Amino acid sequence: MYRVMYLELKSGYHDDGPAWIGKVKLSKSGQTIYFHDHAFQKYNGASGNYIDIETGEEYWISGVKKNGEDRHWAGHGKITIDRSVVDEYLSITGEPAVDRSRLQVGDIEEAYPVERIQKLLNQL
Repeated sequence: MYRVMYLELKSGYHDDGPAWIGKVKLSKSGQTIYFHDHAFQKYNGASGNYIDIETGEEYWISGVKKNGEDRHWAGHGKITIDRSVVDEYLSITGEPAVDRSRLQVGDIEEAYPVERIQKLLNQL
């Protein structure tokens, strides 16, 4: 089971970091989010609401906004949307097509490091 979510790297970028819309996997407890070979846990940081468990980098992670304005109003740069979620994204936003001025369609690797992260957390 997966959810379509918006993710943006905040550490070192503020509102202009790389951003993605893609499939995330949630842990059974819902405390950990897995995406693109990374794992994130809830965090109250300076600019992010999640932290990468392995790197300590801050991310902003949220559901996809119905109005299509996922990136912070002060942010710039295109958001990469996974090709496999385009139809679901368009259904959520009600848009007839991908807005190429804001989004670029790409292939995001579905790699969910559940075992690696569980091992790491158990060591801590």
